[in-house]
Amino acid sequence: MKKVLLAAAIAAATTGAAFAQANDTLAKVKAAGAITMGVRDSSGALSYTLGDGKYAGFHVDLCQRIVANVEKAAGRKLEVKYLPVTSQNRIPLVQNGTVDIECGSTTNNATRQKDVAFAVTTYVEEVRIAVKASSGINSLAQLSGKTVATTTGTTSVQLLRKHERANNVNFNEVFGKDHADSFLMLESGRADAFVMDGQILAGNIATSKDPAAYRIVGETISVEPIAIMLRKDDAAFKKLADDTLRDLMKSGEMAKIYDKWFVQPIPPKNTKVGLPASEATKNAWANPNDKPLEDYLKK
Repeated sequence: MKKVLLAAAIAAATTGAAFAQANDTLAKVKAAGAITMGVRDSSGALSYTLGDGKYAGFHVDLCQRIVANVEKAAGRKLEVKYLPVTSQNRIPLVQNGTVDIECGSTTNNATRQKDVAFAVTTYVEEVRIAVKASSGINSLAQLSGKTVATTTGTTSVQLLRKHERANNVNFNEVFGKDHADSFLMLESGRADAFVMDGQILAGNIATSKDPAAYRIVGETISVEPIAIMLRKDDAAFKKLADDTLRDLMKSGEMAKIYDKWFVQPIPPKNTKVGLPASEATKNAWANPNDKPLEDYLKK
């Protein structure tokens, strides 16, 4: 009986230690000698795959800057592991400690803040619609009777339905497993429009077989703060991430990194997304904060 109780006590202590370490990212990565970065395969110029397990993009670049400071804090070189995540699994993987820092295209909103934390906002997104240039669609009202694609686990279609100019506009919904799949629906004619973050639309169009065949049209459906996602209740790691980003914003380096991914030609095809920083994004850099979407929607 004593052996059983001792085993149970050891198991409980081990579980408790693992849980505590999961909420202390700096201790976790120092002990492991590695940090796991959650990345996206097709989140426009924020985060995308180059193939062969390599990833690039604005948020990937920023996360690499954060990791450099994590290494200084840990006092050792860390192996950086890239783990592709999806809209559906990104939050659980951060919560359970599988992913240490998520560097994709996640909107910071009040609901998600109950489960995870966000670094200061680095990009303010405008949700728009992409269509084929030959479609004749130029506004939300013209989506009535059409098929609209979006990506599973995102909020774009819900936002579209709530938009005041989409009242009495009835459309059919189809869902891609990721952004590339959603764009393929538009490309193949299975959808008449793809509703998503503007930079994701621009990125997929820029890397498509015929970029001139597509347009981003219509009213802005929503304005959303996009941020790097972290585990909740890990003040030390969040401070390190926030301080890194604030320093980049203050020095002007943030604007240079942005232009590198959104204005200049990017690999692997040296295409241009052609999306200069918006005034809303510049304002987020000038006034660093981690306010959720709901604060942006206040009139």
